[in-house]
Amino acid sequence: MFPSKCLLWCFLLACCESGSASKTPTPAVPVPLASSDARASAQEFTSVDAAPTDPKAFVDIQDLDPEILLDMRYAGTNNFAHKIVYPKSRCLLRAPVAEALLRVQNRLRAEGLQLWIWDCYRPFHVQEEFWKLVPDSRYVAKPARNNGKPFRGSKHNRGAAVDLSLADASGKQLTMPTDHDDFSERAHRDAKGTPAKAAAHAQSLDTAMRAEGFEGIQSEWWHYDYAGWKEYPLSDEGL
Repeated sequence: MFPSKCLLWCFLLACCESGSASKTPTPAVPVPLASSDARASAQEFTSVDAAPTDPKAFVDIQDLDPEILLDMRYAGTNNFAHKIVYPKSRCLLRAPVAEALLRVQNRLRAEGLQLWIWDCYRPFHVQEEFWKLVPDSRYVAKPARNNGKPFRGSKHNRGAAVDLSLADASGKQLTMPTDHDDFSERAHRDAKGTPAKAAAHAQSLDTAMRAEGFEGIQSEWWHYDYAGWKEYPLSDEGL
């Protein structure tokens, strides 16, 4: 279904650096759709009613909503690894997860807001590399293999988790508690001293996500798992 994952391994040629990500937000410009040839393996549909019949199929969120804002951090260098990890800026999710996220987007648009997406499906071997950089289960799910096959990992590896923030109707990113992948207690949902405006924005995101079947985690305000994540297997396919 996906292009060869060999391109993804090119990031391993760079030296592994640790550290916090840059706090300079990427301009809110929707990422353009890739060419039809490059996206030939993606399920293409424009509405929830036209979703593929296989609930385990991966779909590209921009096939549901071409205007949804993507700031795929691991497709660039503005991330905690300080290097390009993904070969392309693309948000893949299991079909029901993508449909639910579209409903969140529509719900927020009625309030003059929209989603700003940082990460979606993540191949399993990338999870293994992230664990080498940040071996802390509060922020990176510990991966494990059994007889060489993925056995334990992140909901991202199942295509059933998203990292995201909020933007206003014009595409300007809103003030939130922290930037993406802030591996500190400031990113916790019960963090003390969060500015009132940032806390209110995070609450608006949380309310909209929970209304459509997503559940947050305590240590990262930006991370949400879809309630049915157990239905989807861990995957190591490329993007």
